[in-house]
Amino acid sequence: MSTVRFDAGSVGLAADRWPGDGSRPADVVLLHGGGQTRHSWKGTAERLAADGWGVVAVDLRGHGDSDWHPQQDYTLSGLVEDLLAVVALLDVPPVLVGASLGGYTALAAAGENPVLASGLVLVDVVVNVEPAGVRRVREFMTARPDGFATLEEVVDAIAAYNPQRPRPVGLDGVRRNVRLADDGRWHWHWDPAFMPPAHEPEQRFEQRRLEEAAARIAIPTLIVRGLCSDVVSAAGVDDMLVRIPLAQVVEVATAGHMVAGDENDPFAAALAGFLDRLTYDALDGR
Repeated sequence: MSTVRFDAGSVGLAADRWPGDGSRPADVVLLHGGGQTRHSWKGTAERLAADGWGVVAVDLRGHGDSDWHPQQDYTLSGLVEDLLAVVALLDVPPVLVGASLGGYTALAAAGENPVLASGLVLVDVVVNVEPAGVRRVREFMTARPDGFATLEEVVDAIAAYNPQRPRPVGLDGVRRNVRLADDGRWHWHWDPAFMPPAHEPEQRFEQRRLEEAAARIAIPTLIVRGLCSDVVSAAGVDDMLVRIPLAQVVEVATAGHMVAGDENDPFAAALAGFLDRLTYDALDGR
């Protein structure tokens, strides 16, 4: 694995890249959720790389080690622009795997650019989300504008939001999701302008745009739902199957909205199965 940077024009994007072994038809691009970083995909990326896939895990603009946008543009259009720039530097159309905000970015980009990707995986992503679950995510992300005095406080906050997830044994994983600011306190590793306290998620969700993008998806698609998610419901998934009739659905029984972080092994197994089918289909088509 190596850390690389992509020039997306208005921002530079940090990414971790695992080389493939040449046996797979495309690379896999992993896009994390809002407030996360590329490190949330570590276990998944390592599993895919071991199976021969080339993998690119990207920090979205304003997150992790990617640049903060100079004009504080964190709209869906800006995120799609970045993804198009990354894909343009790859040899063949990749498989896009996106969780939450990364999934909406992938959905919009793939629907609006028919030859952009060879496959699409939406991780707890549907067009019609549950408003109460979205509010709870927003409240968690904006609850501590003053930051945290210690990493242990960060762990406590995560545990309060997601009590089903086991507490981490060490603090290295938590440290990747925060930054030590000039005030001596730990803050989440994103630009505060990404989600200011007055922000309403609906302002950037662009539901009509996502509906239209979903209707144009014609590539193999997998929807992975966490059965404990309060953001995506069974009705939301059924609605997506009307919009993308050929999509496959996998449910991870004990996972919430952050499926890969909650239950990485069953998630990675479901993703690997989908990617294997893409590989077989590509070989059959040669």
